[in-house]
Amino acid sequence: MNSIDRMKELNEILAKASDAYYNTGVEIMSDREYDILYDELEKIEKETGVILSGSRTQKVGFEVSTTLKKVKHTSKMLSLDKTKSVDELTAWLGNNTGFLSWKLDGLTIVLTYENGSLLQAVTRGNGETGEDITANARHIIGIPAAIPFKENLVIRGEALMKYSDFERVNAQIEDGAKYKNPRNLCVGTVRNLDSKITAERNINFFAFNLVSAEGYEENSFAERLKWLANLGFQCVDGVKVTKDNLAENVRKYETSISDNEFPSDGLVLMLDDIAYGISLGETSHAPRNAIAFKWHDETADTKLLEVEWSASRTGLLNPVAIFEPVELEGTTVSRASVHNLSIVKQLILGIGDTISVYKANMIIPQILENKTGSDNLEIPCECPVCNGKTEIRSSDENVETVYCVNPDCPAKLIGRFEHFVQRDAMNIVGLSTATIETLINEGFIRNFKDFYHINDYKEKIEALDGFGRKSYEKLWQAIENSRKTELSRVLYAIGISNIGRAASRLICSVYPIPDMLEKLTVDELTSIDTIGEVLAREFVEFFKDERNLNEYHELLAELEITEPEKTETNSAISGKTFVVTGSVSIWKNRNELKAFIESKDGKVASAVSSKTDYLINNDSTSNSSKNQKAKELGIAIITEEEFKNMAE
Repeated sequence: MNSIDRMKELNEILAKASDAYYNTGVEIMSDREYDILYDELEKIEKETGVILSGSRTQKVGFEVSTTLKKVKHTSKMLSLDKTKSVDELTAWLGNNTGFLSWKLDGLTIVLTYENGSLLQAVTRGNGETGEDITANARHIIGIPAAIPFKENLVIRGEALMKYSDFERVNAQIEDGAKYKNPRNLCVGTVRNLDSKITAERNINFFAFNLVSAEGYEENSFAERLKWLANLGFQCVDGVKVTKDNLAENVRKYETSISDNEFPSDGLVLMLDDIAYGISLGETSHAPRNAIAFKWHDETADTKLLEVEWSASRTGLLNPVAIFEPVELEGTTVSRASVHNLSIVKQLILGIGDTISVYKANMIIPQILENKTGSDNLEIPCECPVCNGKTEIRSSDENVETVYCVNPDCPAKLIGRFEHFVQRDAMNIVGLSTATIETLINEGFIRNFKDFYHINDYKEKIEALDGFGRKSYEKLWQAIENSRKTELSRVLYAIGISNIGRAASRLICSVYPIPDMLEKLTVDELTSIDTIGEVLAREFVEFFKDERNLNEYHELLAELEITEPEKTETNSAISGKTFVVTGSVSIWKNRNELKAFIESKDGKVASAVSSKTDYLINNDSTSNSSKNQKAKELGIAIITEEEFKNMAE
């Protein structure tokens, strides 16, 4: 085992031991054993000059930025020409030797090292100008903190997420803001203004090209990547090929797609002879020393048997198509998500229809088309979990979804508590969904106040699988820390429909006493700038429910209400009113963007009106109702990027 691999192994062992000790109370090794391994890691780092990202010997602080600085690339980053034909790929290679590797589906990043340390990390951007994400790069797996090469070094690579990490993180995001695929979530994470978010989401980096290394002479592309690997970088998996074995190696990659833990949308074939490749030059849009190979999507026709509606924790019913099993890309598939009611209607689904299915990126089963279109599918009037009534809702983007309206639906209970403990609400740090489920199943929590009495079950919780004395103490301390909080957080935490963090802050700024809130009328609420009648009525109806009112009182009895945080009153956006819609990428989610606006003394409204100054929407061409309303009223529609520049 080489030094790099041993360092990776030691870091994994030490990380598991530390996690077990601090989070479960279970010691998987003695302090002495831990110290011996730690000392070995430190010794190898000193001998090699390599310090891997996230090394247990390093403590890298988190940074929160207000903006991402624009950086111009020293050379334009071009896209690659593409083919779906192996014969064309072979003809392109000719008698040359090539390097065949995965075409990773993430975000391209350029790294610059000086004197053995990371100097700058810049996103691809538009190919000419990218964004400086250096603070985040220090928390990306595969980007070493220190390398033994001391001269100027520039490399390109791909940042991306494992499918398992994508599912884990996406499960924690509210339904309306979930990401469609790992690439989108990775881009949003890498461009996030808080580097702690990047660290928590396990972004990986794989180097795929050495741009320059002062004083380093090597003409083989494959050997350059080996050299980077020896410096501590994670490098893209690849193999040297000729026209005689190219097709065979393409097939090998194709058969390993289902086992690949990282998203890929094809392969890249690069000429191994660097000097020759450079001599070929480039076209106006693509270099001539490389070409991309895209997979053909294999499709199969099958019979739709049923559409299963699975209930989420928010009451959203997700449609899943169940069809007669078919073979696709070497595996048998019989299910595919249809995502929402709008897509169900677009496909004109009916039981018994002949549908064509495929695997997106050769991984995720999807319905390509409906060849029958009988349109006999019944939309569920009852929730499959509680048999309560359902209703159809339409988003700002006119996407229809089906919801269970029963507040006591068991599927909603977990979601209600997840919302309660989240960072923008009661901020009970470290209380995961799995722990919430366990506490519910054991009967320890039934309402909000129960969180503040789990010490009644201390011994029972410590005895549960995955717990222990230290993990219980950590959980209890987080709960105790949440007792001291702002009233607006409490109002947001109790989960009044459509009353988000921004509306909660606004209402509590006008009515800052807990007893006032429960007595507010529709007229009093609508007199507050940006609070509309729909929100006001939902607010009033919530407190009319005796059960909600009692739970609110019981919760307040457990808390110490503090003064709200001060806002910046002389910022560039002070006093301006914004509406936020659509997906975001610079901020973690819409709530984080709204919080930023309010921290700068801006106002956030839920609906576009004559009082709105700007609508923030990254898709200005969308036909959403908010875009249409803004255009009717002559209100400027700006992107996140434009807003960020405005707020500087």
